[in-house]
Amino acid sequence: MHGRINPTALRLMDACELIMRDITTLEELTARRIAVAADATPSAISYHFGSQEELIVAVAERVYRRLNAERLTLLRKAVERRRPAPADLDEVIAALIGPSIRWSLDPTSGYPVLSHFTSLAQRSGDPQHYRRITENVEHHKAFIPPLKQIAPWLDDVDIGWRLNCALGIRSQVTRSRERTAILTGHQIDLHDPEGMIARMVEVIAPMFRRHG
Repeated sequence: MHGRINPTALRLMDACELIMRDITTLEELTARRIAVAADATPSAISYHFGSQEELIVAVAERVYRRLNAERLTLLRKAVERRRPAPADLDEVIAALIGPSIRWSLDPTSGYPVLSHFTSLAQRSGDPQHYRRITENVEHHKAFIPPLKQIAPWLDDVDIGWRLNCALGIRSQVTRSRERTAILTGHQIDLHDPEGMIARMVEVIAPMFRRHG
């Protein structure tokens, strides 16, 4: 949604987001529950968004924008701190993966909204609704110029590949905590975001360093 949002539509989005933070499965999210929380009627969802599904997409898009804004703010700080020299590699990687790790461990964040959205997108027979979020990588592309300055021997393809691998590492850890705990013998505190970020940076950074 663009421009000024209708007050009722905004209340519906706020209510939907709050409920999605608390529920375990999307089956618990009903039009009536959203409407009651928003002091609106269930028909208001269709009127303002077309469907409950589109409301969820709008809410997820808003949450995703907040996450990406945090990511890009950290990137800008990393770049400015060393300008005109290349940014610190570890700091750039922490900007890329850190917000998601912190959000995934913060019960007050919008991370559950993104998790539910991912589940909905994966099981939908019509992925068109979700592409504007799932295929949006502009915020990731913002990391390419600083990384090229850090590692000029890598071209855009090499950096893009490594970026995607870095995001894969982050996703694997945030979405498969139990498996991570088992594979590490329960010796890593998976509830310590800064410790987890530091460990992931340690693994990811060598992908952008020159070897030999």
